[in-house]
Amino acid sequence: MSATTLHAPPLSRTRLGLRALMGAAVVILAAFPLLNMLPQDNVLHVSDFLVSVSGKWICYAILALSLDLAWGYAGILSLGHGAFFALGGYAMGMHLMRLIGPRGVYGHPTLPDFMVFLGYQELPWYWLGFQSFPFAMLMVLLVPGVLALVLGWLCFRSRITGVYLSIITQAMTYALMLAFFRNDMGFGGNNGFTDFKELLGMPLNTGAARATLFYASLLTLVGCYLFCLWMTGTKYGRVLTAIRDAENRVRFLGYDTTSHKLFAFVASAMMAGLAGALYVPQVGIINPGEFSPGNSIEAVIWVAVGGRGTLVGAVLGAFSVNGLKTWLTSAAPDLWLFVLGALFVAVTLFLPKGLVGLIQGRGK
Repeated sequence: MSATTLHAPPLSRTRLGLRALMGAAVVILAAFPLLNMLPQDNVLHVSDFLVSVSGKWICYAILALSLDLAWGYAGILSLGHGAFFALGGYAMGMHLMRLIGPRGVYGHPTLPDFMVFLGYQELPWYWLGFQSFPFAMLMVLLVPGVLALVLGWLCFRSRITGVYLSIITQAMTYALMLAFFRNDMGFGGNNGFTDFKELLGMPLNTGAARATLFYASLLTLVGCYLFCLWMTGTKYGRVLTAIRDAENRVRFLGYDTTSHKLFAFVASAMMAGLAGALYVPQVGIINPGEFSPGNSIEAVIWVAVGGRGTLVGAVLGAFSVNGLKTWLTSAAPDLWLFVLGALFVAVTLFLPKGLVGLIQGRGK
């Protein structure tokens, strides 16, 4: 590791171009709900479907951004980031479920409808407080963050890295999926949570709600991107990159690599939880299928396709792969998994720096 590793390099023309591309994409996306209000026969009209699916892609982009922070900058290849996404979604789902049903003494439902169906006599203790939106948002960040803190501390202090760490994170999300499938866990079992009615007093089945959630997701994406951009540009970020490239050498220089990696992993998990919380009211359902290891692997492919360690690439990969998925699953649904696997292999062999690497190559 050279002496210049920990000094910030000057911004290249290509980096500035990528950030300009990110800004232009945000502006274009911000226009979608406004164009949706135009008459349907207008050439600039954006359909309800496109606004809805773009809102989902924005949430996926936040998830990809969080994974790029952990993998692209800290070298932590997590195959379980979908678990943090799902936990954030479940925390939001619990709040939305508390707003359904007959109102209790304090103006909140006594029991979610699925608990009534399953014969619950009282609300489980871990559901208490979720009638409050601020409390639910705190849990959206805290639950994934605490899980990442415990898992990361146990792994990083034991110097578990590489494929072993990836297997542990994948086992974690698979174990959570099996646990949440159980009816006695109190999370709706196989069906999960659905049929949400309102959020912050706003009915969810309206165009205004769709636009509001779209803009909330877009602002969160911009905020997370700026946070990651700032953090990776500091001395901490440069140390993190050095750890990714040569952890033992950084440790021998006297840096506490465990705490550096742990902070990045926890921040990444909290961002993923926030993405899940924004995703759930837009799609109207959350179930244990969100814990599927396949979802976490797909997120890794988004980052790889876009360009690992670039931030912009993670967002670009999430939009491009999910756009391809949306089109292909309607045109030829049986081919999607084959195309996804082939895409990952092709990127690994022929485009190791992803789409961003391709753009950088043309910019030279």
